[in-house]
Amino acid sequence: MKNKFAERLTELLETNRLSKRALAGQLGVSAMSVSDWSKGNVQPTAENIFLVAEFFHVSADFLLGLEDETGAKIY
Repeated sequence: MKNKFAERLTELLETNRLSKRALAGQLGVSAMSVSDWSKGNVQPTAENIFLVAEFFHVSADFLLGLEDETGAKIY
């Protein structure tokens, strides 16, 4: 199973030209946490998924790979 959160987070960081360190500062988490999430080494908590979704104005379902960019359910 692919880690969709890691893929989507990496895409969002690149699209928004934002560093992992900058995102970490905005979310109040360590840069290492964001790095681990983007590599798929560690799964973020539900609270951190919420914070990432809120920051990028996307849904948690999008971040988790349950819907596409249009909001259409994939499952």
